[in-house]
Amino acid sequence: MLQFIQYLKGYVCIRVWGYSPERFMNLCSNHDILLWNIENCGEYYTMCITVGGFRKLKGIVKKTGTKVAIQKRCGLPFFVPKMKRRKIFLIGLIGSLAFWMWMSTFIWAVDISGNYSISEDIFMDFLRENDIYVGMKRNKLNIEELEKRIRQDFGIVTWTSAKIDGTRLEIQIRENEVEMSTEREGEEEKGETQEEFGKNPYGSDLVAEEDGVIVSMVTRKGVPQVGVGTEVKKGDILVSGSVPVYNEDSTVKFYQYYDADADVFIRRQLRQREELPLHYEKKEYTGEEKKEVVLAVMDKDFILRLGKIKYENFDTVTDKKQVKLLKNFYLPLYYGNSVNREYIVTDNIYTKEEVKIIFSEKLIKYIASLEEKGVQIIKKNVTINKGQKSWQMDMDFQVVEKTGKNIAAFPKIEAEETEAGQENLDGLDTETD
Repeated sequence: MLQFIQYLKGYVCIRVWGYSPERFMNLCSNHDILLWNIENCGEYYTMCITVGGFRKLKGIVKKTGTKVAIQKRCGLPFFVPKMKRRKIFLIGLIGSLAFWMWMSTFIWAVDISGNYSISEDIFMDFLRENDIYVGMKRNKLNIEELEKRIRQDFGIVTWTSAKIDGTRLEIQIRENEVEMSTEREGEEEKGETQEEFGKNPYGSDLVAEEDGVIVSMVTRKGVPQVGVGTEVKKGDILVSGSVPVYNEDSTVKFYQYYDADADVFIRRQLRQREELPLHYEKKEYTGEEKKEVVLAVMDKDFILRLGKIKYENFDTVTDKKQVKLLKNFYLPLYYGNSVNREYIVTDNIYTKEEVKIIFSEKLIKYIASLEEKGVQIIKKNVTINKGQKSWQMDMDFQVVEKTGKNIAAFPKIEAEETEAGQENLDGLDTETD
């Protein structure tokens, strides 16, 4: 913007030499005469100065014993006189300036930095959902509200900064994946507990999620229903949230209800199968390619090519750049080129070595995914077999993992209620006789 203002006001590029050019520049600074683009060329200096500043140099030149010569005149005041005889061109120029000034009131580019866990596509979808898009008016964007929404919608973001520079919206964020993911998991777990059990006055029980054998158990709240070495089935109650309170005669007086909480680890068998087809298709490029020019306005592409693409199968690689006038004055115009590369599809058969490499990579990824979940692998048995239509990798693991999920509990029938109910039944039987 400063360059644009300087162009409108006009400036000259000068050369300064003589007795004391340094003193010349100091006096210009003392008299508030702006100098820029100063270069030391040995015997002389070159610099730029405004037209008004140049007119004030007479006394400074005489005092410092320097000489000044104009090298180049720049800006609108020097350009307009030449255009007086070219009125149509001048009208077009004024119209163009008005058009570019109008274009500068829009946002034509969005630059996001600092995002590692959040993909750019997800962030752009978030912006569109909040009515922020390429082509919107700059004055319709509330920067503070945008920063607030980013922090609210993305819990992993700990800091954000947004600003408009020229016609570009710059968004910088900072993520804290470890801390924020832990915090969000805790909030989700807490929210789930409150939603599912907060309204249940009878608490919740902790039940097994898989079949297995208990190898470790630490109960924090509730009454254990199983012990180490017990074989459990999916859905069996591990810890009851109903805690009995006894009378002096060891009968149950009443129950207190809690949300059962415990760390329970089970040993179980985990089986998984991966398949790979015997045949696969492979692209082989022929070396034939056809280039074309790409022009785009907003999201609309215009392809300029000579002739038609006669390839049956081809890949297209496009490289586009956005047009900008100054450093941050972007326009909704794009240019570039694309290359269409021909390929043929060939039918191939996996070799045994290729199968081993592919299955080995899948095995490593699968084991890594288990370890991320805290699953401990005790034994593993992996076999690779060739079937009629595919290769098969069977993975048989013996693992130790944490189990247990809370489900809403039902009220316990207390001893006094049971005895009273039994007496009523006895009385009913007597009357019937």
